[in-house]
Amino acid sequence: MQTTLAEFLRNTPEGEEAKSIVGKCVHCGFCTATCPTYQLLGDELDGPRGRIYLMKQVLEGNPVTESTRLHLDRCLTCRNCESTCPSGVTYGRLVDIGRQIVDERLEAEGIRRPLGQRVARWVLREGLTRPALFGPALKLGQVVRPMLPQALRNKVPANPTAPGTWPRTSHARKMLLLDGCVQPAMSPNINAATARVFDRLGVELIVAPEAGCCGAIRFHTGDHPGGLDNMRANIDAWWPHIEAGAEAIVMTASGCGAMVKDYGHLLRDDPRYAERAARVSALTRDLSELLPEFGDDLHKLAGAVPRDGRRVAWHPPCTLQHGQQIRGKVEALLTRLGVDVRLCADSHLCCGSAGTYSVLQPELSYKLRDDKLAKLQATSPDSIVSANIGCITHLQSGTDTPVMHWVELVDRMMTPVAVAA
Repeated sequence: MQTTLAEFLRNTPEGEEAKSIVGKCVHCGFCTATCPTYQLLGDELDGPRGRIYLMKQVLEGNPVTESTRLHLDRCLTCRNCESTCPSGVTYGRLVDIGRQIVDERLEAEGIRRPLGQRVARWVLREGLTRPALFGPALKLGQVVRPMLPQALRNKVPANPTAPGTWPRTSHARKMLLLDGCVQPAMSPNINAATARVFDRLGVELIVAPEAGCCGAIRFHTGDHPGGLDNMRANIDAWWPHIEAGAEAIVMTASGCGAMVKDYGHLLRDDPRYAERAARVSALTRDLSELLPEFGDDLHKLAGAVPRDGRRVAWHPPCTLQHGQQIRGKVEALLTRLGVDVRLCADSHLCCGSAGTYSVLQPELSYKLRDDKLAKLQATSPDSIVSANIGCITHLQSGTDTPVMHWVELVDRMMTPVAVAA
C-alpha cells in the first residue's frame, strides 16, 4: 500500500517507520479473523485492516476526527494480527505511532479528551508506574474494598498471596530480575517464587533497586517521552550489573518482557543509549525461555515432591504468544513436571486485560474476560495459570477458581510437603 507522508512527517523517524509498516499491508483481511474487537463489534474500522487504513489517512495529512481516535483507542494492542499476518506487518508499532499523531493533531485543534478520560489516563501513568505510590494506595484500597465501585473492586485483590522467603544464598551464576511497578504490591509472591526456584537451580537473582516501570504504561497511553525516560532509567540501573557479568535479565511479567525486548529499537536513534539499549534487549528473556533450559534439574527436584495430580488451564498472555512469539514452552515444561495442562478453545484470543485497557475500555474488556473464563472453565481446571500480572488479576476478578502465575506452581512443586506423623 503506497503512502505519501504529509509534510510534517517527512524525514522523521516515526513517519518513515509508519510509512514502511503500512507499505507491507496488502489488505488480505486475514487479521480480521483473529481480532477480538472486530469479532465483538463487527466493524471494519475496529479491526486491524480498517485501523491501518485510518492511520494511512492520518499519515497523509487528511483530517483527523474523534471517531479516528475512538477506533484506535478500542484496539487492545494484543498483536494477534501480527501472528496471523502473512506479510509481516508490525501492527503494534504502527498503532503506537498512530495514536500519538492523532492525539497531537486533535490537541492542536483544541479537541481534547473528555475530562474523565484525561484524569483516568493521568492517574494510570502517574500512579501505576510509581511503586512508592501504588503500594500504599493498594493497601488503602484493600481496607475500603467492600465500599468501592465494582470496576475498582475488580482491580484490588482481596487476599494477595504472601511472598514467603526470599533466598539469601549467593551463587556464582547471577541474573537480573525486573521487580516491576504493580506486581510487587498486587502479587508479591511471583518474584519471590521465581527467586526460590532459581536458587534451587544454583542461580542468584538480583533486583536493582533503581529499576522501575518498564515504560509500557506511559508509552502505550501516548506518553512516549515519559516511557523512553523509564527505559533509560532501567538501563542505567542495570548497566553496572551487566558489566559485572549478569547472564540475563529475567522477566516474570510477559508485558514487561515484550517492552524491554523493544528497548533497542525504540532507543536506536539515541546516541547515548542506543548501544546499551540493544545490549539490554539482547539479554532480556522471559521466564518461559529460561527455565526449560533447567528441565532435567527441575524434573529431579519435582520428582522428590508428592504430586496431587491437579489439572490446570494455561492462559498464554498476548504479550507472550504474539508480542514475544513464545509458544508451547510453559505447557511443555509443566507437562514434563507431571502437571495435567489444558489449553482452552481460542487460546490465541485476548482475555481483555491488555494493560490499562480494562480501565479505559471496561465494557469490551469484561466481555472478553467473561468469554475467556467460560472457555477456560470448560476444561474443568483446579486452577488457572498465566504469565502476566494483568491477565492474572483480570481473570481472577471474574472467577472463584484460583488464578496464579505458573512459576508459583513450579515453586510449590519444588517445596517439600510436610507429612503428618
